[in-house]
Amino acid sequence: MELNTFSIAARCPRTGQLGVAVASAVPAVGGLCPYIRAGIGAVTTQSWVNPYLALRILDGLAGGQQADAALAAALETDDRPDLRQIGLVDAGGAAAAWTGAGCTAQAGHRTGAGYAVQGNMLAAPGVIEAMAKAFAGSAACDLDERLMRVLEAGEDAGGDRRGKQSAALKIVAREDYPCLDLRVDEHAAPVAELRRVLAVARRQLVPFVAGMPRREEPAGALPEDVAAMLLRSPGERPGAAAAGALDPLHDIVGLPPEAAARIAHLHAQFAPVLAEIRTLRDLDLAAVHPPVVFDPSLPYRRVPHD
Repeated sequence: MELNTFSIAARCPRTGQLGVAVASAVPAVGGLCPYIRAGIGAVTTQSWVNPYLALRILDGLAGGQQADAALAAALETDDRPDLRQIGLVDAGGAAAAWTGAGCTAQAGHRTGAGYAVQGNMLAAPGVIEAMAKAFAGSAACDLDERLMRVLEAGEDAGGDRRGKQSAALKIVAREDYPCLDLRVDEHAAPVAELRRVLAVARRQLVPFVAGMPRREEPAGALPEDVAAMLLRSPGERPGAAAAGALDPLHDIVGLPPEAAARIAHLHAQFAPVLAEIRTLRDLDLAAVHPPVVFDPSLPYRRVPHD
C-alpha cells in the first residue's frame, strides 16, 4: 500500500520514551507505519510500505547495530528500496532516514539529535523544514506534545498535497505495551482531531496506563482515584469538555455542520486553553483561601451604628 505521508520518529532525552507521529491522506495510517520497541528504537515506514523493513531494523538495533547500519542492512534485503521511505531513531537518540528515488515528489527527510522527519507527495518543499523546527523548538515539552506540534507544523506548511484522512501518535516507554497509542481515521481534519483526542487521553487514558502492571513490579491494583474516574460515564470524566467541544462550536461561531475541518481546527487552537481551565477548576483551594461568595445585596445593607 502506498502511504504518501509526513511523519516523525523521535526520542525524549529526559524520559527515554520513543515515539512516532504520522499523518496521511489514506485511512488507518497508524496501523501500518509506526513500529516501536521499548529500549530499542522507533521506526516509521512509508511510501510503498514494507513493514518487514521496520521489523528488521528493530532486530538490527536490538542486536547492537548502529542506526544507519541497521537501516542499510534492512534495505539490502529489499528488492525495491527505491520505493521506500523510512525514518528511525534508536534508544540512544541516534537517527537515520532513507528516501528512495522512486518516492513521489515532493519527498525528502531530515535527521537530527533524537529525531528523523520525512515525507513524500508533499504540498510544499518547506514541510520537512517546518517539522524539524517544531521539534527543535519544543525541547522543554513532553514527547507527546513535541510530536503533536511537529504534525501541526507539517500540516500548516502544506502537508500531504492530496488532502487529509488519518493521523496517529504512538509512544512507548519502558514496557512492551505503548503508554500512548492514538489514532484518527477517515476524518476531514485528522491532525486537529488528534489534538482533541490527545487532550482527552491525557486526562483519562494516561492515568489508567500509569496504573497498569509493569514487567518487573508487582501487578497491584488500579489506583482508587483512577478506578473511580473510569466508573463514571465518559461525559462526566475529566477532559469530557474536550470530547464534546466540537458540537457547541456550531452555535458559538455560526459554522454549518459540514465545516468539520474548520471546526476541528478552531478547537485545536483553543484546546490547550480549555485544558488549563479544566485543570484550574479541578483544584481544591479551600485550604489556601476560603470560598468567596458574591452577595449583590451587600452595598444596600444597613450598617448598625454604635
